[in-house]
Amino acid sequence: MAEETKILVLGPTGAIGRHIVWASVKAGHPTFTLVRKNAVAIPKPTLITAANPESKEQLLGDINDHASLVKAIKQVDVVICAAGRLLIEDQVKIIAAIKEAGNVKKFFPSEFGLDVDRHDALEPVREVFEEKAKIRRLVEEAGIPYTYLCCHAFTGYFMRNLSQLDTTVPPRDKVYIQGDGNVKGAYITEADVGTYTVKAAADSRTLNKAFHIRLPKNYLTFNEVVSLWEKKIGKTLERIYVPEEKVIEQIKG
Repeated sequence: MAEETKILVLGPTGAIGRHIVWASVKAGHPTFTLVRKNAVAIPKPTLITAANPESKEQLLGDINDHASLVKAIKQVDVVICAAGRLLIEDQVKIIAAIKEAGNVKKFFPSEFGLDVDRHDALEPVREVFEEKAKIRRLVEEAGIPYTYLCCHAFTGYFMRNLSQLDTTVPPRDKVYIQGDGNVKGAYITEADVGTYTVKAAADSRTLNKAFHIRLPKNYLTFNEVVSLWEKKIGKTLERIYVPEEKVIEQIKG
């Protein structure tokens, strides 16, 4: 794939999508989104030139207009979908448009989490993973070149409160830890997700593969994460360990 890759980002206003747009423009790739100025206007592909697009007026889009979607896709090499949870199944419309366009070198369906083909999740998360796995199978059946990007845990989501319930800030007195806290997990900032997604888009080695982002220094147990926070605030927290069976009981409840 050429160094300059034409990239279309769908879902560019969300927590991940805006970082993908920013990273793509910063890397020098011609970067497009579908723009719809108002509810009745027909969406059209627009080249994004600002290095850090923040305006939703600039980045509004629509995947429901098949003709405009196909037209947009025909102008690019790579399509990246960063649609949110409620739009996962709507990606069938993108798959149909990509197949009709017939020119896409790589499609990134909306994933950006755990590998949905390698998990043992409980409900309600299992349902989400199954929806994403269904999209994977449809992509493969359609013969569309793909990359499944697995970036594991977002720091902005899991680290802002150390995964504590009913609070938006990290604890300063006691911390609840699921299980024994010794299982390692991979953490990544949303900005880095954007950077590595764009790097993967332009790298032929990721073609038709699940691409995992696992930064060595960010591969930590939860006990290690808590220790880093304790060092940061200069205080030792009371650690309360919640047994696995109790966690499962809470999830079912």
